[in-house]
Amino acid sequence: MNLLRRKLRILLSRGRYSIFRQAATGTGGGGGVGAGVRSGTLQKMREWHSSAFSNKFLLFTNVGISLTLSSVGDILEQQLELYNNEIEAYSSTRTRHMATSGVAVGIICHYWYQMLDKYLPGRSMRVVAKKIVLDQLICSPLYISAFFVTLGILERKDAHEVWEEIKEKAWKLYAAEWTVWPVAQFVNFYWIPTHYRIFYDNVISLGYDVFTSKVKHSPSHLPITATSSTMKKLTTQQA
Repeated sequence: MNLLRRKLRILLSRGRYSIFRQAATGTGGGGGVGAGVRSGTLQKMREWHSSAFSNKFLLFTNVGISLTLSSVGDILEQQLELYNNEIEAYSSTRTRHMATSGVAVGIICHYWYQMLDKYLPGRSMRVVAKKIVLDQLICSPLYISAFFVTLGILERKDAHEVWEEIKEKAWKLYAAEWTVWPVAQFVNFYWIPTHYRIFYDNVISLGYDVFTSKVKHSPSHLPITATSSTMKKLTTQQA
């Protein structure tokens, strides 16, 4: 098998060299230059991919993916709310806040997956089942809490307000987690390599991110209490 792989690499390298030589010399017909350009572009994409998903840059890649798709999820949700006349105008601040929460969640999930693979190596059904259970019982509550805490800080809420919001809304996200993620995480833990897992998570969870934004920004039914942050808001409005 190793010998076959080496031969394939040699053949591929020779093919790339032949294409580049034809592009440089102008031989190989009218498509030679175009083929050389395409090959060069593909080579650059391969190099970028190898670098982005390497151990050196994987954390930054995962955070970037989470940030981007959290933003996209909120943009889609706001467009839906605008269409249904639930909000009056698009809020870029809300999207920035959701993007920041994506950074926090991306960091948590990055180290979580690495820890799972370290202490539960392998892809047997028993190991995958353990990872799914631990993911649902430990990581899901952790990153849902991190999501609300991060947004609470950005929205300048005090600890009591954040805690009340978590009690009111977090269970909806956690219930949705149990309907979506056990099956998705089976695929993730059984087939997907560790360095692609957050990319896979974010692609699968784009619809979930829309739902997350909807739950977070839905009207609260909690009684208004005279907390310090509430008083500051009232004082600012009166001024």
